[in-house]
Amino acid sequence: MTFAVRVLDPRTDPEPAGWAAFLRAQQAPLTWDYSLLCTESRHSRSPYLLAVVTEGDTMVAAVLTMLCRPGSALGPGPVGGAARWGPRWLEVQHAWLGSYPAWLFAEDVDPAARREILRRFERAACRFAGPGCLGVVYRAVTPDTAGLVSGRGRLVREIQPTLVLENTFTDLDGWLATLSRNRRSSLRGQIRKIAADPGVTVRAGTARDDLDGAELAAMLHAHRAAKGPLKFDQRGPVTGEYLDELVRRPDVVTTTYHDADGRLLAFTDLLDHPVMPLHQHWAALPPAEGRPKHLYFDVVARGVRHMIERRRKFLSLGRGVTDLKMSLGFSPAPMLGVVVPRPVSRW
Repeated sequence: MTFAVRVLDPRTDPEPAGWAAFLRAQQAPLTWDYSLLCTESRHSRSPYLLAVVTEGDTMVAAVLTMLCRPGSALGPGPVGGAARWGPRWLEVQHAWLGSYPAWLFAEDVDPAARREILRRFERAACRFAGPGCLGVVYRAVTPDTAGLVSGRGRLVREIQPTLVLENTFTDLDGWLATLSRNRRSSLRGQIRKIAADPGVTVRAGTARDDLDGAELAAMLHAHRAAKGPLKFDQRGPVTGEYLDELVRRPDVVTTTYHDADGRLLAFTDLLDHPVMPLHQHWAALPPAEGRPKHLYFDVVARGVRHMIERRRKFLSLGRGVTDLKMSLGFSPAPMLGVVVPRPVSRW
């Protein structure tokens, strides 16, 4: 096999030739867009590295990894220089897309070749990270792909599942009919109440140019801070610059809720996809600050309607609050994490 691995820093390296065509061929989630990777990574304490794999002149795979370091520093993480000698590690994940493995393969790359590509990626990425690199952590691996990264000396553990709804419905009532009587009744009442509330203005659409990314980011940070920090979370904060770029895309449906004075109460963005759209960000003011309750359920109903009307096969709500999402008909899809110590990556 003549695979070549090139490790890029999206903040400084130009977009690889043929990248957009490769993404289209793989039906990649929109957040693989090179400009978005650059924007998301620019101010992150754990910047992205993108490994592009070619066979001859043909791009056959790509792997996205975060370059992490100990501590809680919030400034942009260093990539080269003296930092290469300090302790750090690689986390193969898409920071805000935990429902998908952070790799892409051309359709004709068979499982044996995929396994070999990932071994070569590990060695190349660890060399790029430097002598201080401790190894690689795969943060979101599906059970059917675990064989690509498991093996001797590799620690495999089940992690929090992602929640997915399969589209077997012809309309929203069809979805509601599958839920428990209490949940179905409460959802219908909540949806009607929000629609009839003169103090709440709901706007939903793509390519939103009426929103301030800094305002969205501030709400998102406050929302997450109120829930407390997540263990072992090395992701940097979502920036206003990133949200500005994201909500202006034609394949992102952003839904906002404002009060009668124009104050932002809540927002969410739905990343459209030909197979499985994903709710990426959700944030809201606390109810104590005047935000109506149950807006989240309206968001979920809108996502389900989008899936049905656009004839998508699935809808993902990501990870977390598993019991609540299951009560809305979503099924937990198992996910695994795999730890590969640096010496093992050389085998």
